[in-house]
Amino acid sequence: MNAPYAPLFPLGKDETPYRKLSDQGVRVEKFDGEEILIVEPEAIRLLAEAAMSDINHLLRSGHLAQLRKILDDPEATANDKFVAFDLLKNANIAAGGVLPMCQDTGTAIVMGKKGRRVFTKGGDEA
Repeated sequence: MNAPYAPLFPLGKDETPYRKLSDQGVRVEKFDGEEILIVEPEAIRLLAEAAMSDINHLLRSGHLAQLRKILDDPEATANDKFVAFDLLKNANIAAGGVLPMCQDTGTAIVMGKKGRRVFTKGGDEA
């Protein structure tokens, strides 16, 4: 008997604040009666570059707020507060844009997915 399909990592509601980088290199066209998104290689490069910079140097405001809650929590242990405070100090240093957030490994990964009506010229991984 086959089990029903279930997504490996089901997603919840996305409450991430986004910012628009540019609309250059991105356009909508009609194909077979449907709108499709055309994305030029330079737009993908710009997005990947901005993503790498953000991942290396910035924490989202929601993450910063969670760290602040730990510091304000009277039930948090001394170790909890130490770790939260160290993460906030590290975030402050990384936000200067010189040293990355992850100073022990320096590893960040950017992954992108495109839907069925998103067209590129190929070679997106480059």
